[in-house]
Amino acid sequence: MSAPVSTLADAIQAALATVDDPEIRRPITDLGMVRSAEVGDDGVVRVELLLTVAGCPLKDKLRGDITAAVGAVPGVTGVEIEFGVMSQEQRQQLQAKLRGGSATEEPVIPFAQPGSRTRVYAVASGKGGVGKSSVTVNLAASLAARGLSVGVVDADIYGHSVPRMLGADGRPTRVEDMIMPPEANGVKVISIGMFTAGNAAVVWRGPMLHRALQQFLADVFWGDLDVLLLDLPPGTGDVAISLAQLLPTSEILVVTTPQAAAAEVAERAGAIALQTHQRVVGVIENMSWLELPDGSRMEIFGAGGGQTVADSLSQTIGSQVPLLGQIPLDTRVREAGDAGAPIVLAEPESPAAKALSQIADRLAVRRESLAGRPLGLTPSSR
Repeated sequence: MSAPVSTLADAIQAALATVDDPEIRRPITDLGMVRSAEVGDDGVVRVELLLTVAGCPLKDKLRGDITAAVGAVPGVTGVEIEFGVMSQEQRQQLQAKLRGGSATEEPVIPFAQPGSRTRVYAVASGKGGVGKSSVTVNLAASLAARGLSVGVVDADIYGHSVPRMLGADGRPTRVEDMIMPPEANGVKVISIGMFTAGNAAVVWRGPMLHRALQQFLADVFWGDLDVLLLDLPPGTGDVAISLAQLLPTSEILVVTTPQAAAAEVAERAGAIALQTHQRVVGVIENMSWLELPDGSRMEIFGAGGGQTVADSLSQTIGSQVPLLGQIPLDTRVREAGDAGAPIVLAEPESPAAKALSQIADRLAVRRESLAGRPLGLTPSSR
């Protein structure tokens, strides 16, 4: 049981400790952001707050949160906040605190460490135009709505579209060489589109793609994620290979349409797991049918592609690859994506949203770490 707050100064500190930095999601008192907090004879509290960077985009939110928290303390008549900026040394100390070590240490990919409890799903497709990004965004939003901590890496370097579809119009903030990802609809997201001017094309070859993906995984401060989704570019090229090298325990979700031609190509995207030794979690069939006003279904792109891919991969890989779900064709999915409001949140009762939510239910499992846990094994004598 915590000690009782006995003085006004203690109460003010306790109130400040309830305010989280909007980007880092940890108390501002723990992050060394509160330089001073003094209360005058008139009951006005004067707080000096150190921002991580000048021109912090969430400065107004911090002001509002601090004013509300401290202003609610009995005896406080007003709150005045003066903003400063951390020195380079203070930012380095913050970086070291967040990384749990020295600021000079080489960044590591937390999701590749043995004790990681984050499920990493790589959303792959054989060809473009099957709705892979729409599926990624809606699964992420659906998982976050369940209370899970979720992140998305827009690894489709050439065709990045996740920020728009998720409604993430913020820009990343840098703390030394660490990147704070913006958040939208409860999902942290990073994309190359956040670092390019306007709608500029990205013209990179393999080594640069590898380095970009490595930075997204190691230099971004993700916090303690339950699930990380990566929206991969179509096919089995450089990014898919780099992912297998950087995150060998990542699992593959294959997205296809019912069309036979798309299914054949999707099989190749899933079969890469044989070479990379990754697990294929399952197959998602998108644009399965169009529901007509009379209740009947029009199978615009044919039928059976998703199950065909699942069966073929099960035989090729030698383990069961399930068909996780079939998502009906619905113009509202496109409209919601263009508006930056995933359909699972905008119209949760629509057939497409229900199908996506059911798939999310099957993925909403946090991996338990085995680090430090007894496995119940006993050595056998020879």
